[in-house]
Amino acid sequence: MTAPTDTPGSVTTVYKVSGMSCGHCEGSVSGEISEIPGVTSVKAVASTGEVTVVSTAPLDEEAVRAAVDEAGFELAGLA
Repeated sequence: MTAPTDTPGSVTTVYKVSGMSCGHCEGSVSGEISEIPGVTSVKAVASTGEVTVVSTAPLDEEAVRAAVDEAGFELAGLA
């Protein structure tokens, strides 16, 4: 997906993900999180370990955790 954009009614959440070290890692995490219903954009930054997610409503943290696990990384929590 593309860089986060704020639109009326959207929710922006920043998560910390451990283990990302390159662009491929960013793409894997972004791809999995973007599959969660309601997610409109995802931006992962390996250098900071932060993943910014914009969604239409607050996301279930367990859904985000499962997506990050599926990508092969660990959700450390909110940034």
